[in-house]
This record gives sequence, structure tokens and C-alpha cells, in this order.
Amino acid sequence: MRPLPLLFALAVPTALWAEDIPLTSRVAEVTLYPQGATVRREVAFTAPAGQHDLILLDLPQNTDLGSVRVSVSGAQMGGVTTRRDFVPPRGDRTSAAVEAAEAEVERREDALRAARDDIARMRLAIDAADAQVAFLSQLGQGEGIAAQDVASLRDMAQMIGAQTLAARQAAHDAKAKADAAARDLEDLEKALEEARRALAALVPEAEDRAMLAVSISTQAQTDGTASITYQTHDAGWSPAYDMSLTRDTGALRIERGAYLRQNTGENWTDVALTLSTVRPSGQTMPSDLGPLLRRITDPVPVMRKQAEGALQRSLGDMMIAEDAAAPAPIMAEAEFDGLAVTYSYAPPATVASGADALRIALGTLETQARIEARAVPLYDETAFLIAELTNDMDELILPGQTNLYLDETYVGQIYGDLIAAGAEAELPFGPIEGLRLTRKVPDREEGDRGLIRKSSDLTETAVIEIENLTGEAWPLRVLDRVPYSEQEDLQIQWQADPQPAEVDVDGARGVLAWDLQLEPGASQTITLRHDMQWPEDKVLQ
Repeated sequence: MRPLPLLFALAVPTALWAEDIPLTSRVAEVTLYPQGATVRREVAFTAPAGQHDLILLDLPQNTDLGSVRVSVSGAQMGGVTTRRDFVPPRGDRTSAAVEAAEAEVERREDALRAARDDIARMRLAIDAADAQVAFLSQLGQGEGIAAQDVASLRDMAQMIGAQTLAARQAAHDAKAKADAAARDLEDLEKALEEARRALAALVPEAEDRAMLAVSISTQAQTDGTASITYQTHDAGWSPAYDMSLTRDTGALRIERGAYLRQNTGENWTDVALTLSTVRPSGQTMPSDLGPLLRRITDPVPVMRKQAEGALQRSLGDMMIAEDAAAPAPIMAEAEFDGLAVTYSYAPPATVASGADALRIALGTLETQARIEARAVPLYDETAFLIAELTNDMDELILPGQTNLYLDETYVGQIYGDLIAAGAEAELPFGPIEGLRLTRKVPDREEGDRGLIRKSSDLTETAVIEIENLTGEAWPLRVLDRVPYSEQEDLQIQWQADPQPAEVDVDGARGVLAWDLQLEPGASQTITLRHDMQWPEDKVLQ
């Protein structure tokens, strides 16, 4: 590409810029990722025969210039130059709406200043009237007043009285006007604040921009189009769901949406949007796997107390890990290619930089769920409603913020996990206050042998009570646990009445499950007992 010294010599007459074609591009298409976006700009141009440089001064300042790719139709393209610093000014790019809003703010500021000036003048009139009254009151106290005859004194008294009355009336009227004008100031100040908010709501674009120069050549005058594609990190989207469960039928409706955001420094107006689940900012290759070298060494003596503390911390970490009617909205169309999902949104969209959080609809899915109550008496006082479903909707349910509704009543919000096509999942829909849970370990004062501990033996009995205080029957799944051991010297035995329906639920050792049908007003008792024995020279952790 030819050097561009003339472009930056702003004092040089415009006629010398004949070979440079300044252009103003627009954002035409955007593909949004969970973090980042691919932006495509386009601009039409007309060029005479010869070599020229298409000059664009409107790329956002934070554009990843290394990712800029350009294509040109209608002319042969040469080199491409990008620049972030020392970019010539773009001139006045303020939109008509922003100009009108700025003019309205200025007009209201002028009106407020004029009103304050009027009040100040009224206050001056009050001060002048008070000064006149003070002067008149001094006239009757002069030394020569006694030498005046009766008629002169009478005329003077009448004059002082009349003038004093007029001055006091003038002061009263000026004060009344000033007070009324001061009250009107509140309306003017409110109007000014509204005008300022209206201006702020227009989200003016950032002034600093990057530059792009594209060299072209053509044998004859031509009309063409330049397309510029680049990556930005200052945009993205996140899924959002409204999941509504109907208690009576188990029908589950999933209304999918997406929140779009961008902070590129320019407003996107009427752009074509595509959402993609691809994560170009994340890991793109498998991790390296190196060789594993093991060694044996002589044992290092460790103090007993330190060893016990380390073992207890390790067991503690293991325990934590275990417990751990209107018109239908416009929908985006989804496509899945086996690697990622893309959603194409048909109508042009407008997203202001750093301000708007645009939500668009991605369609509604429907399926059937199996409803049950889930109880964990070890931690909770009530059971919770759980909907179990199999994703038979032939579409991915992406991770995202999920609002939960039960019979159209909002019950809470969760961040949902990915549910692949054909996968099973569980969704919580809040507590069932009428299913009450208690879990007790009887003590010796009650005459029970609930907790007995010796130097090498520990026996614990837990009594679980479930009451159905609702007016309907509930399928209920109760979860509890007993300890387990991986050491031969630590023997653990347990008994339960009634026996659990499942042991080691979901691969979690020692976790037990009972599947019950609890009728209205009924109760259920579960007794759980375990016994642990170990050598006397060992310590239970």
C-alpha cells in the first residue's frame, strides 16, 4: 500500500486528497458468543479509474486490529493498514437526536438562569424599598425639625407617611413575586433534570476510533462494496429461561431467551444478529499430558497430632464434596451441527453500547415431567417439589439463569446446568411446607440408647419423622446417609427400618433412599442405626 502522509497533514487542501476516498461504514452483522463477538461492517464506495485508498475512521478504539479481515467487490484489493493511535479526527458525527437533546438541555439551563436572575432583581427591589423606609424614618429626627411651622410639619408628616407606605407596599409586592418565582424554580430544575436524563439515555458513542486504510485499483470508474470483519471481546450473550410447571398434569413449558450485551464504544443499529455457543475465548485444544514419575523414599517421621490433623482435614474435604395470550414473540431459529448451537434472529436489532441489555426470544419448548417430593431430613425441615424430565425435545438446554414458576406462581431462580438431548435432569420448584421433617438422635435422658461411645466402639441411632399435613397424597423420596469405611480395621454395620429402596444413590457411598407414598394426614417413621468398631490403639476421625 502507498504511504498516507497526505491523510494526516490536515492543513493540506482537500484537492490534494483526490486518491483517498474517506468512507463511513456501518455494522451490518454480528455473531455473538458467550464472551466476544465477530463483527462485520460494510460500506459502499464509488472510485474512479486508478489506485486509491479507502479510508475508514470509524472502527471502535478497542477493536482487535490483528483480527481485521477485509474483502472488496468491484475493485482489486491491495494491502490493508490499521492504526489505533494518531488517527485524524472524524469531524462532527453527532446524531440529530443527540443534537436536539443537547439543545433542549441548553435551553432549559438558560431558562433556569434567567429565572434566578429575575429573583435576584426582585430581591434588589426589596432591599431598595427597605432602604427608602429607613431613610424616611430619619427625616423626622433632624435638628432643624423643631424650627418648622405647623403647616410644614403637617406636609412633611403626610409626605413621609405616603412615601413610607408606598415603599412598604413595593417591598411586599416584590417579596411576593420573588417567593412565587422561587417556587417556580423547582419546576424549572425538574425540567432540566429530565432533559439531562433524556440526553444520557441516547448513549452517545465514544469519540476515539481506530483507522483502516484499504488499497484498491480499478481500470475504470466502479461502484463497489468493502466488507470488514473483526473480533471484539467487549460483547456477549447469556441464555435465560422461564420454566413453568403445571402441578396437575406435569406439563413443563420452557420459554427460552437470551440477554445480549455490548460495550464496544459504538451503538449497533439495525444489525443482523446470530448467537453461537462457540467459545473462542476459552480452551481450544486438549490439555498436554506428560509422563508420571513415581519414587519411593524412606518414611519421614510425622508427629501424631499433625498426622491426625491432616487426616481430619482430608476427611472433612471429602464430606464437603459429598454434601455438596398476546401475539407470539419473534423467535430465533436454532441450528445444531454437532459441535455448537447457533440461533439466527431474523429482525434487525439495535443495542446501545454500555447501556442496553437486550433480551430476545429463542423459542418455547414443551415436555412432560414426573413430579415427586424430595426430603433430606438431615438438613431440611420441609420436603421440596422436584420435577424429573428426559430431554426429548431434540434441542440442547444450555446453562443459564432460570426463573421457576409453579402453576404460574414465581417460586425462585437457579442457574441451570446443560441438559443434552436425551439426557435426564431434575428441576426444583420450591418447598412443600405441608410435608414436615424431623430427625432426632435420642439421648440418654429419654431412656434411649441413641448415642453410645466407647474407646473403640460408636453406635448411633437416628429417628426420622415425616408428616403429610397437606390435603393430597405425595410420592416422596427420602434421602439420608450412614458412614462408610475403606479400611479393614474400621468396621461399620448399619440397619434401617424400613429398608431403603436404594443404596449408594448416584454412586455416593453410604447415601440411602426410601421411596414412599404418603397419604393426606399420614406420617412415616424411619429408624436408622449404625455401629462402628476399630482397634483400641487407633483414633476415629
